[in-house]
Amino acid sequence: MPISPARSAAFDILLRAEEQDAYASDLLYSSRRTELSLADRALATELVMGSLRWRSVLDRAIAQLSSQPLAKLDPEVLTAVRMAAYQLGWLERVPARAAIHESVELVKRARKRSAAPFANAILRKLPEVLSDGRQEMQRLQSAHSAETLAAHSAHPQWLVERWVSQFGLDTARAICLYDQAVPPTAVRLRSPGVEDELRREGIELAPGGLLASARRIGSGDITGTKAFADSHVFIQDEGSQLVAELIGNGTRILDCCAAPGGKTLAIADRNPGAEIIAVELHEHRAERLRQRLAASKVTVITGDISDLPVRGEFDRVLADVPCSGTGTLARHPEIKWRLQAQDLADLAARQSAILSSSMRCVQKGGRLIYSTCSLEREEDEAVLERALSANPEFRLLHARAELQWLRDKGELHEIDSLLSGPYVRTLPGSHPCDGFFIAILERIRSWDRS
Repeated sequence: MPISPARSAAFDILLRAEEQDAYASDLLYSSRRTELSLADRALATELVMGSLRWRSVLDRAIAQLSSQPLAKLDPEVLTAVRMAAYQLGWLERVPARAAIHESVELVKRARKRSAAPFANAILRKLPEVLSDGRQEMQRLQSAHSAETLAAHSAHPQWLVERWVSQFGLDTARAICLYDQAVPPTAVRLRSPGVEDELRREGIELAPGGLLASARRIGSGDITGTKAFADSHVFIQDEGSQLVAELIGNGTRILDCCAAPGGKTLAIADRNPGAEIIAVELHEHRAERLRQRLAASKVTVITGDISDLPVRGEFDRVLADVPCSGTGTLARHPEIKWRLQAQDLADLAARQSAILSSSMRCVQKGGRLIYSTCSLEREEDEAVLERALSANPEFRLLHARAELQWLRDKGELHEIDSLLSGPYVRTLPGSHPCDGFFIAILERIRSWDRS
């Protein structure tokens, strides 16, 4: 029996995500994906994301049967066994025989033939010790401590402990539940007529859960539509769309960390007459950004925001900084297994440097939006507090007024739950989107050059 294209693709993607620190979601949308049938694409996506979401739970069961510590297993062997374990515990419609046989064949294909009997022996005993997905979700819902919540939601305990301390047990549980389910696919339509076009192509759309202009995919493969190919519709989380909305209108706009460009394009669509500069540090990402923004008037610059080769100041600046991404674990579950607590200090230092440089680009009376897709205070409030202390030329604006403006024009469904003091914060499970932190700063006087 040959290995199915879906399992073969999923195996290769999981190995690349492990060895190259790539995002599995990006690899799933690579050119190889187009070679798969719709059914195989769906199965490959399920196998990749499910194996990553539940990795620690799968490993706990595998470790009970393994004669070797999992850290000593070849990545190819462990990846194949994890994939089979996920199918055995979570995918009721997949025959156990197929899951086991093809995973053993994947071990052989990876030139680890000597490990095939080992993998086969574990997989045949695995149903005896492996809980199924429904049991884990039930245990997750009734977890009464950070330790049990982490264990049954397949999250690192140190991360869950932080969330329980900051947000409370119930909110932390909601975050974990959201992370372990397939998140909704939100899209941004670039013109009103696109909605009818998508419906004619068999795409079922539903209203956005946060923003009135957003839509959600009810059914259908939007990536196969002409509208998607022609860049008339973009897949973009509603929290990300909200960041772009809060930029508002300007005449000269700077996006400091622009790739991959979803927010940049949304800003450009809302400010068709503005001069917009998009900065990206890495050339390969900048080139992809240029391709994505080719039809717009945005100028893409490869460079460091601390040494921007552009004269003058801007009335709107976006500093959507690189971050831990802990608000996006439903879409990027591999982050859970890469991020370490000690990484947060390094990230915060980098974010502070970017924010400080960004502030230098804002004209008097202009505004700066600082945003992350992190839930961690070190990357959010703490960075803002240090920046404001060091830059008395700026003041923090309370976000309620801007949210109210969006509400008044019919864009935003509600306000109060989005506010965390003067900031905007979306929380997975509490809101229908990824977790974002957003702060609005205004420059109130000229720089003190003394």
